[in-house]
Amino acid sequence: MIRTEFVERPDGRPATLLKVSIQQDLVPGADACMPCTSYTDEDGTAPGSASVLLAELHPDALPASSDALGVSERGMPGAMENGWPGFFHRAHRLLPADGLLLLATRQRRDAGVLTDPLGSLVAAARTAGFRYLQHIVILYARAVDDALAPAPPGDAAPGVIHGDLLVLSAIHHA
Repeated sequence: MIRTEFVERPDGRPATLLKVSIQQDLVPGADACMPCTSYTDEDGTAPGSASVLLAELHPDALPASSDALGVSERGMPGAMENGWPGFFHRAHRLLPADGLLLLATRQRRDAGVLTDPLGSLVAAARTAGFRYLQHIVILYARAVDDALAPAPPGDAAPGVIHGDLLVLSAIHHA
């Protein structure tokens, strides 16, 4: 559905998609061991030409509420950085102009309190050259008669009742 709903193509073909699953904090070298799946056209479009990057962010991989998303210890700006700023710069370089970065995640629990690091992630993405387009909330619920009953995933922190999908567009200047 992501390949057809988020990207309009004149011939109606699904967009090429690269899906990465980020399960742990972004330490040096983490990019090399991330599970990754490519979805391409039947015509054999090269996987490296993905117009959509879906990053599934496990809550344990997200920065804690006290973490800063600033420049790395080495002071290297951009794609050479470790952590989230570097991830967003590398994602930006990977995508074509108007390519989409989709971030799928949910809150985390820090010291017993639910925290939502989406503001910090959006700020790091904007710094790397992405435009914030949309925030879609996915409720973890099921219909029971005429009401909704909570139905969070089994690995969700207590109190989590929704997931988030952020839609960002890569901006490239001439």
